[in-house]
Amino acid sequence: MPEISRRTLLQAAAVGATATAGASIGGVWIDQAGRAEAAGGYLVGAGRGDMTGAIAGQGMMGYSDAQQVAEGLIQRTWARAFIIADAATGQRVLFITADIACIFTSHHNLLLTELAKRYGGTYTVHNVNINATHNHNSCGGTSWDYAYTLAAMGHRRNSLQAEIAGLLDAVDEAHRSLAPGTVELGHDELHDASANRSMPAFKLNPADDRRHFPEHIDPQVTGLRLRQGGRTIGEITWFATHGTSLTDANFQIGPDNKGYASYLAEQRTDGLVAAHAQTNAGDMTPNLWLRKMNPGGPTSDHRTNRILIGRRQDRAGQRALGGARPMTRGGVSTATRYLNLNDVRVSGDYTPNGKATRTAPAMMGMAAAATSTEDNTRSQLAILSEGMRNELAMALGAGATPTPAPWMVDVQAPKADLFPLGLLPPHPWIEQRLPIQLIRIGDLALAAMPSETTIVAGLRIRRLVADALGMPLENVLLQGYSNGYSQYTVTPEEYVAQQYEGGETMFGRWTLCAYMQEFHAMATTMARGGRKPAGARPADRDKLQPDLLGSQPADTPMPGRRFGQVVSKVPATASPGSTVTVSFCGAYPTNRIRRGRDTKGYFAVERFTGSGWVVAFDDDHESTEMTWVRPGGSPSASKVTVTWRVPRTVTAGDYRIRYHGDVKAPSGKLREITGTTGRIKVD
Repeated sequence: MPEISRRTLLQAAAVGATATAGASIGGVWIDQAGRAEAAGGYLVGAGRGDMTGAIAGQGMMGYSDAQQVAEGLIQRTWARAFIIADAATGQRVLFITADIACIFTSHHNLLLTELAKRYGGTYTVHNVNINATHNHNSCGGTSWDYAYTLAAMGHRRNSLQAEIAGLLDAVDEAHRSLAPGTVELGHDELHDASANRSMPAFKLNPADDRRHFPEHIDPQVTGLRLRQGGRTIGEITWFATHGTSLTDANFQIGPDNKGYASYLAEQRTDGLVAAHAQTNAGDMTPNLWLRKMNPGGPTSDHRTNRILIGRRQDRAGQRALGGARPMTRGGVSTATRYLNLNDVRVSGDYTPNGKATRTAPAMMGMAAAATSTEDNTRSQLAILSEGMRNELAMALGAGATPTPAPWMVDVQAPKADLFPLGLLPPHPWIEQRLPIQLIRIGDLALAAMPSETTIVAGLRIRRLVADALGMPLENVLLQGYSNGYSQYTVTPEEYVAQQYEGGETMFGRWTLCAYMQEFHAMATTMARGGRKPAGARPADRDKLQPDLLGSQPADTPMPGRRFGQVVSKVPATASPGSTVTVSFCGAYPTNRIRRGRDTKGYFAVERFTGSGWVVAFDDDHESTEMTWVRPGGSPSASKVTVTWRVPRTVTAGDYRIRYHGDVKAPSGKLREITGTTGRIKVD
């Protein structure tokens, strides 16, 4: 722990705003019985939605690795939605944390369009924030940007539709649960769940910035609790660490450390919706050992690391919430602005050298293509390495002053440009018109960016916003991975090192300075009670989307087997702590995405009650998982294997494993199948 903690204990105070009994605020009726609690100043709601897309045969998102094609399910991925409204004015924010790698323009545009259809003008571009946990093991191909879809062998409409449906389910549940409540804020610190994977870049920052992070990490944990009466309905915990405990050696869809932390909290408290959101995690890795192409820490097993880093965040979140106090000021304010990041003119007030500059069209550097060596087991282009830069530009003075070359190269220097993503036909391969957002909820402010931001880059934005809004620095967070995605944002000093993060800073060395300028203007306007128009949203690009996988053939059973048949030995008995593994002659799991409450999922472990069988552990439980393979190189047969790690606390009795699938006929028609083991006695 640092010698002096940055934790500030907020003093409890009542919020004076009142709600009128019998009034409708944003479509939610506040009755006479709700008057007393509405006097606390807020309406709150929370909800979850299953957003698990294709679990087999399609590319995964996070590592941009064409070899990482999904082969099953560890646990489901969820959207967690929270609504906080000012009871006096009706101003509200809809905050959604999605357990996926990135929020793309596809998610943002489609969700906003659907929200307008369902709720009119209640949820808008200004007051809706969708952010990602940056889990690197979610479904790929859900973007409209070629830079990301091609890594997943094309656009995956089925997974995008599942993710949008899950987001909408979460919003619907939160909206319907909205009622008078209270909002509480707390802080703590966590020192053993992140490490700085970009130290050569971090060390180039000025001493004042480095002193703010004496351990080279951002240890701050911030917790927000939503209560209705004496019941906690929602918790949001913010902490900066990457979603890369599960490495690129994993081929099963599932949440990483933050999703597991949420799972733990929700298992403890029935009906709770608990999100673990990101902040400025750009250079923060959970792989504490910082080994090159051999990620590890706290252990050498990535599955164990997901659990341990998740548990540490869960405990830190509980500590922060344990000291949470009601907001000392009320009100909700939101604002969004779209920026054309391919060419933002930046005042010298926001650059380290005091000179005016600009951003440039998106270009990926060689260091970016080399991957983050602390989080990957392999590189897509092994001839490249972190730290690669244009040494000629450096020799001409790019380390201190940009070279006097053509303006795009000038702005990008000293990056060794590899892929000019912003200039490729038929349109830029990544979105360059992107939103920034500022949200104030009482004592808390969120500066939301569509990028992965290093801790020092985040600190600079937080300082500007805190100063403009007159708030303590610890109550201003950089909310990363929000409303869009544009790779990384580093400081101009860090950029010179051209580590992975600098190579992935798409719009050049002055990207952060552009963000600082725009956030400062937005915060200054908000402090005066104003808000500028957001500007036009980027265009939908759901047309001309490539699909390099094509359709899968009709299903055939394994030779000599029938669909649903058990094709492995089933143990007659099992003990708590043991592992049961059973295989079925199955069907291609992606024939139908079994998402949401209207399906039985892909499998379940059932227990006999004496009068019938009930689900004891579903396909989202931490004790179960599923893998899928094409056995013997067959192009059309499927073997599905369910693994059940029998919990040590399991109730003794008779159990069985039940598989659910969908067989596709040559006509394309689907037929539901099931497979069931015999009884497995657990004692």
